[in-house]
Order: sequence, then C-alpha cells, then structure tokens
Amino acid sequence: MTSYRFWTGLFFIVLLAHILCIRADMAVGQYIFKPLIIPVLYAWFFFQTREAGTSLKKWIVAALFFSWAGDILLMFVPRDEVFFLAGLASFLLAHIFYILFFHFTRLREGVQSRVWLLLPVVLYYVVFISWLSPWLDDMKIPVRVYGIVISFMWMLALHMLFIRDRKAGRWLAAGAFLFVVSDSLLAVNKFYTAFEGAGELIMLTYGLAQWGITRGAVQYIRQANSR
Repeated sequence: MTSYRFWTGLFFIVLLAHILCIRADMAVGQYIFKPLIIPVLYAWFFFQTREAGTSLKKWIVAALFFSWAGDILLMFVPRDEVFFLAGLASFLLAHIFYILFFHFTRLREGVQSRVWLLLPVVLYYVVFISWLSPWLDDMKIPVRVYGIVISFMWMLALHMLFIRDRKAGRWLAAGAFLFVVSDSLLAVNKFYTAFEGAGELIMLTYGLAQWGITRGAVQYIRQANSR
C-alpha cells in the first residue's frame, strides 16, 4: 500500500509539475519533468505487478517504453520537424503494443468481437480526418495511418468493458478514449490552429490516458493472477 501511494503520488506530482511549467513557459522545467512521467508510471506498474507471472505485462512495458521515447522525441520538434515524424512513429509502436495487450486480454477472457463497436470509432475517425485533411499537406498519409492505428486501439479497448473485471475494463477503455482526445487536440493545435492552453490540456489528457490504461492493466493482471 505504501508503494502504491508513493508512486501514484509521485506520478501526479511530476505530471502536474510539467503542466505548470508549460503554463509558466519554463522550458528547463519541461525538459526536466516530461521525461520523468512515463518512467515513474513504469515504476508504479512494476511494483504493482512484480509478483504476477503473466506474459501480458510485456505488452504494457513495451508500450510505455515507446511512449517515453515518443515524449522525448517530440521535445525536439522546435529544432527540426523530423522529430515530429520520429515521435509519431514511436507512439505508433506504443499503440500497437497496447493493441496486442487488449487483443490477448480479449482472447483470454473469451470476449467475442463486437462489430458494432466499430461504428462510433469509424464515425469519429472519418469525420475528424475529413475535416483536418485540408490542413495536413504532406503529412496526410502519416497522420491518416496513425489515426487508423489509434482508432483500432480504441475499438479494442472498448471490448475491455466486457471482461469479467469490469472495473479494470472501465479504466482501460477510459484511458484509450483519453488518448484519442489528447492526440486529437494535438493534431488540431499543430495542423489547424494553435489555441490557448493547448499544451496543458494535451498533456493533462495524455497523462490521464497513460494512467488509465496502466491502472486498468494493473487491476486486471493482479486479479487474473489471483484466480
């Protein structure tokens, strides 16, 4: 319990510190706190699941690693736009590993594919990408591919609502949804128009998204391990 509270508190302190640095336009603070967000979350995940012997953990670890790499790469976008593509590719890999986690969890739980869950996901993707496309220029293909992958991740996460551990499923689905929200805000701010408070809002939804998925994964892995 002490470990749970310590790493949980530290995660939200680091996340809040980074958001406050964005608000205050403190570049040094952003460079200090942003690279710490995912490592602290990983430490929390590690201590909460270290006694659980399941192969599912490796997908979360891989997703967190590439999320961390993506965070760092995106910090250097002001120096060269090539870092945006590199960061996009890193997060693409992170989403693929989250997809694998959701997929194998669904199979383990015997949750049947629900085609109707595609409807809200596809509707959102088509409407959002159609609206954003005129401003994407030469980034049309990378952004569309990324959008397809994160949408598929979201669709599989919605299947987690039907696993036996409903609380874990709700955390997982909520985290995936917030990831879509965060990336959508980032896309609007970067390609359409910059808006007030974008950096803070993007990082808040991103941090909560990563927390939600990891929190749900911990809940599920611990419960599954005790069966």
